[in-house]
Amino acid sequence: MAETGASPDPVPSLDRVPSLGTGTSPDTGPSPAAASSPLARAEHFVWLTARVLEQRRFTYHFRDGGDRAADAVESALAAYATEDGGYGYGLEPDLRGPVSQPLHTGHALRVLDSIRRCGGQRLERVCRCLTSLSTSEGALPAIHPSQRGYPSAPFAPVVDDPPGELLSTGPVVGLLHRNEVWHAWLFRATDFCWAAVESLEKSHPYEVQAAVAFLDGAPDRPRAEAAADRLGRLVREQRLAALDPDDLAAYPVSPGYAPGEHHFAHDFARVPESLARAWFTDAEMERSLDFLAREQQEDGGWPVRWRQWAPTTALESRPIVTIEALRTLRAHGRSIG
Repeated sequence: MAETGASPDPVPSLDRVPSLGTGTSPDTGPSPAAASSPLARAEHFVWLTARVLEQRRFTYHFRDGGDRAADAVESALAAYATEDGGYGYGLEPDLRGPVSQPLHTGHALRVLDSIRRCGGQRLERVCRCLTSLSTSEGALPAIHPSQRGYPSAPFAPVVDDPPGELLSTGPVVGLLHRNEVWHAWLFRATDFCWAAVESLEKSHPYEVQAAVAFLDGAPDRPRAEAAADRLGRLVREQRLAALDPDDLAAYPVSPGYAPGEHHFAHDFARVPESLARAWFTDAEMERSLDFLAREQQEDGGWPVRWRQWAPTTALESRPIVTIEALRTLRAHGRSIG
């Protein structure tokens, strides 16, 4: 910031600012153990770079998981709400503009689910919005045509009559079922997801992640387990998961992905309870988590591996990725500090 002259009440020097929970103390200085922990380094990164929503999420997940912290997350999320019950305004950083989009709404539902607030009248409004965004087959397109005219990633083209996609529909349907939300929209959308998952022959990692999100929440558990078993064999046969992070050249990058945009065991099995956890041996999972832990960068954040197309989207995405990396490591029993 440009200097504007002397101030009658100068800003205090940094050594007199109270600790923000990153291992520093105005009296004793940094605590070596705390200052070097993954959590402390990530916290510094989040305060430095994140949107208010991710700052509030970090506080909820890693500092104060109480009702007041959850209320603060909800308040921050409300800024992205649209009049039709959905979400927009760049909530999913690769889509800009004020219109509701399935990917924004899916993102919002994941946030609400993570703070145990995925219910109530809000969900009725969300489901009405999902109904309005759906295709004739009752599924969600990846990008609704209303996005036309607003900035969006070049790998997310806007078309006039988009098909329904497992990529956008699966995570939403699975999450709503897991939270025991019932709405007329879910019936056809669930049938779409079952047909899409059970007919997969050749896929790519993001589609597989969407299928896992659906199967992890699907009410028919025997059917979900059978579908997941088949999907796991497909993942291994098509080498969609890089099982040896030290030999990434042995694993192909899917068409259209950024160079080096590999996916790993932890990307599919984000929690030990996921059906995808059975796809990987204990040794493979440990190598994957070791790699994830090593990916934390010098500034404390984790990298974005997908293709970047604008500076703001990259900046906004990294805190989201960082929070999810910490949550994944912790869920699998890794110490984060």
